[in-house]
Amino acid sequence: MKVLIAISGASGASLGLKALRALPQDVEKHLIISDHAHIVLDKEDNVTLHKDEAIWASVASGSFGIDAMMVIPCSMNTLAKISVGIADNLTSRAASVMIKEQKKLLLAPREMPFSAIALENMHKLSTLGIIIAPPVMAYYSEQGSLEEMENFMIGKWFDLIGIENNLYKRWSDHE
Repeated sequence: MKVLIAISGASGASLGLKALRALPQDVEKHLIISDHAHIVLDKEDNVTLHKDEAIWASVASGSFGIDAMMVIPCSMNTLAKISVGIADNLTSRAASVMIKEQKKLLLAPREMPFSAIALENMHKLSTLGIIIAPPVMAYYSEQGSLEEMENFMIGKWFDLIGIENNLYKRWSDHE
């Protein structure tokens, strides 16, 4: 499986990196970091880093075969571009390809509260089958720390794109 994670916007960028690091070893990982979210990364095994301005990169082609893409976090600017088909950077271009190829695309919008415009864009995208999954915690899994809350969110995101994981406590009849 090939998974592309894009980090758009600086707020919450660490959550995108944590999701990348939590992907199983057998997943081929690709990463796009916008200029605004660019941070110094240690060399990661099995990760190909793409610059957001490199719109000609492999992940922007349907023939490359990305299976799923997650934008964590997804800025309102990126969400708006994706919702109207603007493909002026690698993140929005790769998202456009995911929509065209009918592949799994997950957006984790990070702003709160959402404006009516952002909600309209999310609604439009969700009707196209795009997964809108803001970083929202749940209380049933009894997180006791920020790390456990982040693991819950990442685990839910992985569930939505079909990656098995044990990152959070699941609901059980035996509780």
